[in-house]
Amino acid sequence: MNQLQKIELMEVEEVTSLSPEETKFEITDKNSLNWAFRKVSALKAQEKEIKQLADAERERISEWERSELSTISNSLSFFETMVAAYHAKQLEEDPKAKTISTPYGKSKSRKSKEAPEKENEEAILQHVIENGMDDYIKTSLKWSDLKKAVKIVEIAGEKTVVDENGQLVPGMTVKPESISFSLEV
Repeated sequence: MNQLQKIELMEVEEVTSLSPEETKFEITDKNSLNWAFRKVSALKAQEKEIKQLADAERERISEWERSELSTISNSLSFFETMVAAYHAKQLEEDPKAKTISTPYGKSKSRKSKEAPEKENEEAILQHVIENGMDDYIKTSLKWSDLKKAVKIVEIAGEKTVVDENGQLVPGMTVKPESISFSLEV
């Protein structure tokens, strides 16, 4: 933030500290519009500085967190591996020992059956299409393409949506035209 922007911020504090009744400022010409844009520019610069500082601090804290948690994660992994190895031995001796309980925790085993796994969805989809397995294909609406293909027409004084064949499209309404404003500095 430069020195001019700091001066602008001091004026912002003066203007915004007043109650709405005390504030008589109104944008009436290009000079007053320019004055408002200078204030917006200074506020955006201040906002950017604050965000940069906060991002730097978040990164520093995240790095500390990663460092601290990595040793804990390694230790947890070590003990979980040891417990799993012990439980595997117990299951070999007694296949019914699916849960081992102590006052400080439980080790539970769960057997899962073999199952197919998706490795390449495109290859699977191609296979399904080639073999006419249409029951396994789902369809969904391509909204952006459909919006381009329909038209808004006025029927009996009411705006409605029709498709390329002139048929009313159920489930579609007409959002009224509106104007929105944004500032760019």
